[in-house]
Amino acid sequence: MGPRGSPTEASLDVVVPARNEAGRLAIGLATLSGRLARLPVDGNIIVVDNGSTDSTADIVRQWRGPVPVRLLQCSRPGKGAAVRTGLLATTAPYVGFCDADMATDLDILEDVLAMLASGAQAIVGSRRHPESDVEIYSRPLRRLGALAFNRLCRDITGGITDTQCGFKFFSGPLARAAAADLRTDGFAFDVELLLHCRRLGAGIAEMPVTWRDMPGSTFSISRHAGSCLADLLRIRAAARRAVAAPPLVPVADELRTG
Repeated sequence: MGPRGSPTEASLDVVVPARNEAGRLAIGLATLSGRLARLPVDGNIIVVDNGSTDSTADIVRQWRGPVPVRLLQCSRPGKGAAVRTGLLATTAPYVGFCDADMATDLDILEDVLAMLASGAQAIVGSRRHPESDVEIYSRPLRRLGALAFNRLCRDITGGITDTQCGFKFFSGPLARAAAADLRTDGFAFDVELLLHCRRLGAGIAEMPVTWRDMPGSTFSISRHAGSCLADLLRIRAAARRAVAAPPLVPVADELRTG
């Protein structure tokens, strides 16, 4: 591994999208970097500042920790735009993204690496997995909306029960190929990203998580529900058009060796 804070030829790149996360980012980076440092492979963190107006970028610039942390800027608003920017900047054979609040317990990263090393192409954390340990403090309306949203998504994501958990990992070539076609800037981007993974011939595995609802979420039912629904309807329409078109040649084998 290179000098502290410098990029390395890592085996794992983790993208963290961040918009006005000054209140949570330092703790999140300490948690993530500490866990990556204990893995048997080198890891890098890529923080994508999504037009923050607070000290988010300064926290990253001044960060010193056990693994390199890189700052990217994404002026285009939306979590999807930030994640796309981060994934396309990765170079590692294994990549993923997680939220700045680190709501998902990171102890499962070793299991994620083992699955990827064994040939898994896409792994998503699922709060609805029967073996997950989940503590939810959000309001009932938000929980109901999330449940309805996921039910609408299942047919286009191959039955994935939780598309919105902010903990997803992929083979690097698959992630970069799927992100290159990503057009959803908002919170529904996960659905389109998983759809692209399926169209590229990759299987998607759900795994149980330990997840704690953290205060300070940037998602708001009143501000974002309408745009999320509009994005989802657009993604579903695109999926139907793709089914009607000539089938793509699966490229999962190529991605696995790329």
